[in-house]
Amino acid sequence: MSAYQLVWFRQDLRIVDHSALWHARQTGPCIALVTLSPVQWRQHDDAVIKIDLYLRQLKVLKEQLKQLNIPIIIQTIPLWKEVPEFLLECCQSLSVQQIHAHIEAGINEQQRDQDCQQLLDTSGIALTLYQDRTLFPFGSITNQNGQPYQVFGAFKKACYSRLEIALPKCYTEITAQNPITLPALDQFQQTAPDIRQLCDIPVPESIQQLWPACENHAHTLLEQFLENHVQHYHIERDFPAHSGTSQLSAYLNIGVLSIRQCIQALFRHQSGYFVPEQEGQSIWLDELLWREFYQHILYQFPNVSKYLPFKANAQNIPWQDDKTALTAWQQGQTGIPIVDAGMRQLLATGWMHNRVRMITAMFLCKNLLIDWRQGEQWFMQHLIDGDLAANNGGWQWCASTGTDSVPYFRIFNPVSQSRKFDPEGQYIRTWIPELAHLDAKTIHAPYESKTVQQLDYPKPIVDLKYSRARAIDHFKQYLWNLYS
Repeated sequence: MSAYQLVWFRQDLRIVDHSALWHARQTGPCIALVTLSPVQWRQHDDAVIKIDLYLRQLKVLKEQLKQLNIPIIIQTIPLWKEVPEFLLECCQSLSVQQIHAHIEAGINEQQRDQDCQQLLDTSGIALTLYQDRTLFPFGSITNQNGQPYQVFGAFKKACYSRLEIALPKCYTEITAQNPITLPALDQFQQTAPDIRQLCDIPVPESIQQLWPACENHAHTLLEQFLENHVQHYHIERDFPAHSGTSQLSAYLNIGVLSIRQCIQALFRHQSGYFVPEQEGQSIWLDELLWREFYQHILYQFPNVSKYLPFKANAQNIPWQDDKTALTAWQQGQTGIPIVDAGMRQLLATGWMHNRVRMITAMFLCKNLLIDWRQGEQWFMQHLIDGDLAANNGGWQWCASTGTDSVPYFRIFNPVSQSRKFDPEGQYIRTWIPELAHLDAKTIHAPYESKTVQQLDYPKPIVDLKYSRARAIDHFKQYLWNLYS
């Protein structure tokens, strides 16, 4: 019989289209491993709601693996620096000669895997890493000089050229293996904890119900989006009161769904060929490629993982140390309704509409001149779909400090954005009930109306016109060399 293969699940909690699992099953009988690192996760500002979804999905994965006769080890290891020793012990106890896992882009993740490989090599144990989180291998999308693209448009064009040749194919489903009888497995933990056990913080059931843990649920969301919404995506995606987005980000982030599955589903009516027939298709594909772009940036440019701006000169920008304004922003009490609605949605559900993410982020780092890293951290601490690559990329885009970011002089007016994308005020009414009685004209900037009486709602903490001019002068002074 072939030696046992250890499949190390990380941000990839599924059994379908799983590169590492598929390759391991071709090699020999498999044992699954999941390492839980709560201390490390909190150091990375992972939200409790995100960890909770991960743990709930882990329980689903365990049952799926049971149907395939694949036993699972679930080990809590507080910090990643402790993982190599455990892996070596595990492999030696179970006579494992090869570990299969997926490449991860972050600098700490890369260092963890290098440390694991270095120690395992001393015992002749292989750690084989497969590309899975992106459509294309890291380092494979480069310009004519072999350098990674730093502008999305050029990156997208290169991706389109690859997709026109062939769409990335999904791996075939694996079949059940013969049951494994291995007494040494009994020494390892095989039960998935819940969020209270792991982090000592409960997540309300009402929030859990917003985000069911199930591979089938993620596929249902994908099918419903492609069937009912993608054709109008280019129109509906910017309106936060509408259900015009896919709502798949949380499931893509922990790997319940693969990016290959999304691409194959998007083009299945074109017989698997890259032929965007609708504008909505093209725009959603672009969003998937933005995700791809930021993953490649994270992998190729380690400073992104170090709380540093992508543009080196942007490190010199001085920021306001205004704790009162920061708290008002965090709690949805700025007096700018669209901003407050978004921040309250985040606190209540662990998610925020993408258009509103841009509005709230730009308000913080431009109108309030508060360091974008404060906002990046707050989002990561509360988002169920918190992903370092996308979150950092989005924040640096808004702050004009990132790769291919918005010019410093482009500053969203949140009231104008609100009137354009929430014209009837439905989104604001949902999250700011104290303004629900106001009409559609008044609700976007209630204190601008002379007819509004006393409200149980704060007045704006900053003048939008003044703060915009201040931001332009400020950024022009410190970012001039970046744009001249």
